[in-house]
Amino acid sequence: MLRIRAIGSASLPVLCGVLSSISSDALAQAAQEALPPVTVEAPQAARPKPVTRPSRLRSASAGRAARPVAPNATDRAPAQNQTATAGAVRDGLNRSPAGQTATTIDRSQFDNRPSFSVSDVLRDSPGISVKQGNGPRDFGISIRGSNARNGFGIRNLVIFEDGFPVTQPDGLSRSDLIDPHAYGAIDVIRGPSSALYGNYATGGALNFRTRPGGTIDGVEYGVDGGSYGYLNNYLAAGKKVGNFEGSLFASDVRGDGYIGNSWFNTQTVNFLGTLRATPDDRFTVKIINNELSTRLPIRQSLNQYYQNPFQQGCATGATAAPGCGTVRLFNNGFNATAGTDTETAVQAGLGRNDRRTIAGGRWEHDFDNTMTWRNQFVFDDRNISQPTGTTSAIGDFPSYNYMSDLTKRGEILGMESTAFFGAFYNTLTASSDTRNVMPGGNATLGRLSSNLYSETTNYGVRAREELKLTSSLTAVAGIGWETTLLKGINTAYAYAGPTGITTTTLTTADRQFQNAAPELALLYNLNNEWLFRGRVATGYGTPQVSNLFILPTGLSGNNTQLQTQKNLGYDLGFDWTPNNTLKLSATGFYEFFRNEIVNQATPVAGVTYSFNAPRSEHRGIELAADWKFYPGWRFTAAYTYLDEVYTEYVENITNGAVFSFNRARNKIPGISPNELTARIGYDEFAGALTGLGGFVEVQWKDSFYMDNANLLKAPGYELVNVNVHYKTDLVSDTFRSLNLFLEVRNVFDRTYVASANNIANTVTGAGLQNPASVLANTTGSIYAGSPRTFVAGMKVAFK
Repeated sequence: MLRIRAIGSASLPVLCGVLSSISSDALAQAAQEALPPVTVEAPQAARPKPVTRPSRLRSASAGRAARPVAPNATDRAPAQNQTATAGAVRDGLNRSPAGQTATTIDRSQFDNRPSFSVSDVLRDSPGISVKQGNGPRDFGISIRGSNARNGFGIRNLVIFEDGFPVTQPDGLSRSDLIDPHAYGAIDVIRGPSSALYGNYATGGALNFRTRPGGTIDGVEYGVDGGSYGYLNNYLAAGKKVGNFEGSLFASDVRGDGYIGNSWFNTQTVNFLGTLRATPDDRFTVKIINNELSTRLPIRQSLNQYYQNPFQQGCATGATAAPGCGTVRLFNNGFNATAGTDTETAVQAGLGRNDRRTIAGGRWEHDFDNTMTWRNQFVFDDRNISQPTGTTSAIGDFPSYNYMSDLTKRGEILGMESTAFFGAFYNTLTASSDTRNVMPGGNATLGRLSSNLYSETTNYGVRAREELKLTSSLTAVAGIGWETTLLKGINTAYAYAGPTGITTTTLTTADRQFQNAAPELALLYNLNNEWLFRGRVATGYGTPQVSNLFILPTGLSGNNTQLQTQKNLGYDLGFDWTPNNTLKLSATGFYEFFRNEIVNQATPVAGVTYSFNAPRSEHRGIELAADWKFYPGWRFTAAYTYLDEVYTEYVENITNGAVFSFNRARNKIPGISPNELTARIGYDEFAGALTGLGGFVEVQWKDSFYMDNANLLKAPGYELVNVNVHYKTDLVSDTFRSLNLFLEVRNVFDRTYVASANNIANTVTGAGLQNPASVLANTTGSIYAGSPRTFVAGMKVAFK
């Protein structure tokens, strides 16, 4: 049923020829390359510049516990940590804050495999879940299920890049601009984190670190290509010259997509430059620009997914094959008096044309070796045109973010101390339109459906203290306070009669929220083998202005009663390293939510409705293992168990009358209880085949509920991926190294659900809940995952 299409690029036959022409003589010259391991161990303390090192999936809390703060500390920490500057310590707060459950994914773990999107790299961390979003590289990223209940984008966690925020003041992040080829490491910080990161950090934070220019030290060109017309040409250039270090990354990515109406074309530019102007002053500039043009399929119902998962034969609504997603459009572009037309995504021309531009600057001043002052400013502009269903969202969302903080190292009563205090202000003002899509193709626009004027402002302060009580015990305390202002005016347009006599309905919101978030943590090094960690922390996330004006029907209206969601979380974990071949890490967590914001699909395609669940509980276990059981062999695994339930929530459903249903003890929809990524591989480390390696990888995602009543489940899946790769240093005045790989994904060609948005329960006129057989016809939920694909890649490094 699932067929593989021919590779659609002129570059790929050449690539295949290169792959097949590697001679035994070339292999004999290969340099050793280890299979990307997943070692969960103590990281080094933050350094002024990251250094490329062998693949390690590191337990950040462990490393931070061992890091001495004063030069005279007598501890088992590495010697280089004893002289860490305050600026380096400040960098660590975005990478691996002391006491936090955290993992660092090193570049070597994905450098020898396809790296199309964040989905390809983040699965190596426990606690992470990803689901396909509305675009090729648009993924919903969840930490401990944080984003699984949202319909699009990334919410309930905060994202940084090189320490610059790329989450806008309204809490929205999107992964379209992320090309993993650009990064040297990714930090995954798990658990409530608003004390340090502020609003929306209920699930944690991510920090993407681009490669410093000195580690690139030249130019690299790479090309990945494979099934369904996929082609990614990318370039990285970098150098460290005197007091300046800079790196530039650019990529052009295109593909036909494996679902009907899902071709894409996206370009990304990413620059990082740092100038040490004086011994005490450093200036850093960050620039990101992403252009996205993509077509977008319509999310299906579960029954449609079973009938036609890849939406083939969907040219027009009149001739559509069973299972094709469709939308009903007004012929006149404003009401049904002239009739409607049922159209497919191909026929209507649904898609996205977006631009994201981020420009940031940072000044760091060292008063001395123990105190650093950091000032940072970011301009972030998100410009969208998104005809994703019966309507198109159009708008420009410019935001401004300013942060200033002090980091001080020293002693308190003879105990090593690191103190941090900062203040911040960020704001976003926008006017966005929602217009009707009408027949005519290419997303022809009809009249205005609504306009939303919005203002979002956050400001506050945060403080933190790390205190080394003994040589083995470190305590951490922090608190953040923040005020959030939300203002909005939503103007809904209605049109009567064949001429469209216009009436407008205004809904306004003017909300102010004040939140505080304390945290406490203890780290205990029993000995060289055991590290124990415990943490109590809080998080909060205010509604977005757009949430305040969407009704369960998907139409504009008054939903301004939404409250801030808050969570209180407990973490308890350990790292065990009995020797240098085995590393085990385990964390258990229990989080209590108040007014959790949950989203569900509405009858309007691409529009979700938000509501507060008064009380809920999230608990789970995170496990990571790295076992080098024989020379050249390595086994790694990242496992997450989640059990998330409503403990107080009565849902009201209307069908003529209002009917109430108690959802207490029901599972929160969208949460997969079990997820596992496991890999076993071998890399040749001696002889003529040095540099040649491969691995087999298994991904397992358990089935999960799609509705609040727990009547309908999205099926789970198991996928198998196989990879072979080869890397060699080149003896040349021009070339430095050559890296080749070939990977087969979804080897057994499983059909699976890559994304399932939550759906609304419905009732009969008598007040009985409709069963799963009825809910399975609810559209606007599902995207299928990719069938079997072949991807080959080549990268050449120039001196």
